[in-house]
Amino acid sequence: MKFDVLTLFPEMFEPIKESIIGRGTQKKILEINLINIRDFSKDKHKKVDDTVYGGGAGMLIRPDVVYDSYKSVKKDNSKVIYMSPQGKTLNQEKVVELAKEEHLIILCGHYEGIDQRVIDKISPEEISIGDYVLTGGELPAMVLIDSISRYVDGVLAEESISEESFSNGLLEYPQYTRPVEFEGVEVPEVLQSGHHENIRKWRLKESLKTTLNKRPDLLNNINLTDEERKILEELKNKSESYPL
Repeated sequence: MKFDVLTLFPEMFEPIKESIIGRGTQKKILEINLINIRDFSKDKHKKVDDTVYGGGAGMLIRPDVVYDSYKSVKKDNSKVIYMSPQGKTLNQEKVVELAKEEHLIILCGHYEGIDQRVIDKISPEEISIGDYVLTGGELPAMVLIDSISRYVDGVLAEESISEESFSNGLLEYPQYTRPVEFEGVEVPEVLQSGHHENIRKWRLKESLKTTLNKRPDLLNNINLTDEERKILEELKNKSESYPL
């Protein structure tokens, strides 16, 4: 998977060079290139923004510098993403979908945004990471790269992502490690038993319980198995907070 990031602040992307993403780039599974939009300015002072026609606060990024930076990396198989609060909110389904792409160009806005003409010209898919406004698209771009990279073949072991939150529509069950006892609380006995089927059932029940308590809205969007429905009914019957 190749990421080309169009940004005015490439130095902000240092965090994604670490940990799992860093190992993915070292193994050549991931390629992350940072393209400084300012390098495409023809102004002797490398200016990339200007005042807004019609008036208004702030400065707008010029279309020519964005378009030239885009053309420098565009290929036939490129998919373009514009990080924008006006885009559809990122979710796990979209992450998995984008992980199948070979080349993503990610455009980061800044200041008051980008001249609409270049947005119309390159026709990117607009993606938001939430209903709030940030100072630029760099942090959302890092979120996007991190979430997608985990689903690129070879970056993580398959079992590492198959049971985590949202992978099956549910939140993940609680997890424990050594010591067996911490501050008077012991690891659940079933997890120490080594009985794989009992552990599976416990994890499924806890996953449903966590989802019911924290994100009940998620249960409206997934197809539950007969086993999951039965467990969920039992959980609801035990709680007056969630009537049937």
